[in-house]
Amino acid sequence: METERFEALIDAILAIILTIIVLEIPMASNGSWEALFEVRLDFIIYALSFLVVFNFWNYNNNLFSIVNKVNSKVIWYIGLSLFILSLLPYLTIFVAENFDSFIAHAAYGLDFIACGVISVFVANELKNSDKANIALQVALKSNKPLYYTLGIMVIGFIIGYFVYPPAITLFCLISIPSLWYFSKRQIK
Repeated sequence: METERFEALIDAILAIILTIIVLEIPMASNGSWEALFEVRLDFIIYALSFLVVFNFWNYNNNLFSIVNKVNSKVIWYIGLSLFILSLLPYLTIFVAENFDSFIAHAAYGLDFIACGVISVFVANELKNSDKANIALQVALKSNKPLYYTLGIMVIGFIIGYFVYPPAITLFCLISIPSLWYFSKRQIK
């Protein structure tokens, strides 16, 4: 299967997810700084969720710029990760309203980890579905960057469980630039 229509579907679903997240940000009760300060956690979690969705789009956009064809397994794996990402609007509000709750941050972090694990399956299946594509084979030669970022998120879970629950969400945020760093380092 060619990738253009599939990429358009991914873009449309991600746009809908971002729209729902934006619509769920509560409005400040009035025009004061205090009212804006009251919704700070909502906005911080929204910003993180935006980064998560944007990172997913950016990763897939860069990846699919060198992909020539996909098979049904790739489509289903990415469909599954899009489903998991579609839970972000709910989880964003859940974390914002329960900021000190381990369960809220754990659910958010599990959503993030599930997408990372599925990305490993997508990378492996893309290599199998397009074996003649040298650029793709080189770009996906190792899953180490994905494993490193998953490790960072696991560390966040440990700290979040024993010390401070928001550490889970913080380590999810840290894993985004870490993926970029480890990926660039792998290329060199």
